[in-house]
Amino acid sequence: MPTLLITGANRGLGLELTREFARHHWRVLACCRSPEEAGDLQALAAAAEAVAIHRLEVGDIAQVRDLAGRLKGAPIDILFNNAGIFGPKHQRFGETDEAGWLEAFRINCIAPLRLAEAFVEHVAASERRVIATMGSVMGSIAENGSGGDYAYRTSKAAVHMVMKGLAVDLAARGIVTVVLHPGWVQTSMGGSNAPLTPEASAAGLTEVLLGLRREQSGMLIDYQGNVRPW
Repeated sequence: MPTLLITGANRGLGLELTREFARHHWRVLACCRSPEEAGDLQALAAAAEAVAIHRLEVGDIAQVRDLAGRLKGAPIDILFNNAGIFGPKHQRFGETDEAGWLEAFRINCIAPLRLAEAFVEHVAASERRVIATMGSVMGSIAENGSGGDYAYRTSKAAVHMVMKGLAVDLAARGIVTVVLHPGWVQTSMGGSNAPLTPEASAAGLTEVLLGLRREQSGMLIDYQGNVRPW
């Protein structure tokens, strides 16, 4: 049975991706900060035998290494860095919140690299060998036509570069790395006015991941399978 390890699995897209992969008969290692507060995820795990919940704060390297150690020897076909934050509430020009900006970088950019470093052997031992990170066209320099949201945009642009670098550095090991754009989704981050449901986005992202080709490594791909510009 192929295995997905996904972070931020307790709500929104993470929860729906967990549900989608379970439907496709994958083993899902569903990670979140506070499993005891993740009622929907617990209900899903109770109904789907292949879903296992793991406590993980992605910004805590000790927790990351501990989980990697406990899963030693277990192949992970897809490592999906889904957990992320928007950052400070106010991010317009003249509203720079340095501490909030650095926290966005820590969670959105550095944590995915740390996860990749901790789990690279698990991924390399699998059949599919994929490392995916949730990116955003808000981190695309080419597609920025509205400005603002400096902390979020730059943290996503930075993790795009991290994943592009991993595509080069891990190519010899046969590992495919991609950044995924989920669309504008009705989540706590996207808001209720977003046109896309989590279910529709997760279904599209799942299809993209299951159909990945080696030559797509290092690309930014949206939930419809389109390659987006950096």
